[in-house]
Amino acid sequence: MNLLDGKIVSQAVKDRLKTHTEERLLQGKKAPHLAAILIGNNGASETYVASKVKSCAEVGFTSTLIRLEESISEPELLFKLNELNEDFDVDGILVQLPLPKHISEQKVIETIHPSKDVDGFHPESVGRMVQGLPAFYPATPYGILLMLEHYNIETKGKHAVVIGRSNIVGRPISIMLNKNEYPGNCTVTVCHSHTHNLKEICLQADIIIAALGRPEFLKGDMVKEGAVIVDVGITRVPDASKKSGFAIKGDVDFNDVAPKSSYITPVPGGVGPMTIAALMMNTFKACAAKD
Repeated sequence: MNLLDGKIVSQAVKDRLKTHTEERLLQGKKAPHLAAILIGNNGASETYVASKVKSCAEVGFTSTLIRLEESISEPELLFKLNELNEDFDVDGILVQLPLPKHISEQKVIETIHPSKDVDGFHPESVGRMVQGLPAFYPATPYGILLMLEHYNIETKGKHAVVIGRSNIVGRPISIMLNKNEYPGNCTVTVCHSHTHNLKEICLQADIIIAALGRPEFLKGDMVKEGAVIVDVGITRVPDASKKSGFAIKGDVDFNDVAPKSSYITPVPGGVGPMTIAALMMNTFKACAAKD
């Protein structure tokens, strides 16, 4: 069993980006600029955005954090997004989810200009991805690909089973693993809550992407020897033995599955750091596209 260590891979990605950014500056070009919008005071969102701002500083990017009250109206938020769309110096825009209930997530996603859609959620970005055209990939699936590439995981001709079909992870990673390039060329099966014989399907998998949001769902008896396991889940579970009062669990029962796997991601420290690294990659690409 080998760990797919997201901390190591994300640092390697950021080191490359730092070098590329320094080269840009030496050529008299601008540094990539990421603008992040944080609405309200959600603790988890605060942590995620702080990590993104810190990563920007690490690689030499400019970052702007825009804090807005939870009471902001939808038209006011969309107006702010259009201001950022028109600001040439801003290369990437992200709005930290979740949003207040009175604001349409879809309207926000569609308002961000596709050329600045570094989260990869805009319908144009998704459409281009499906057609195999250059596009911003959603950050978490993109991070998974970067990890598989870093560890030279063979994907060609492999059977990949994706558990979960969200627009953020499950659906896009199924498309990306199917594309005609590396990492890709997999035969992909997408499973979900209505899938029959899930255990039998998982036992056929060379690669399993678990992204369903149910702690320790994937057990050892669902995995064949030598499978590659990517755990996207991250759920807080009450745990009185922890100072925080909770433990972080993935969708994979790590202790049960790890002995049978050839490679497996830990939680935390696996896919999480890769999501931010992929966001940085998208921001750099958005900036470079303007050259």
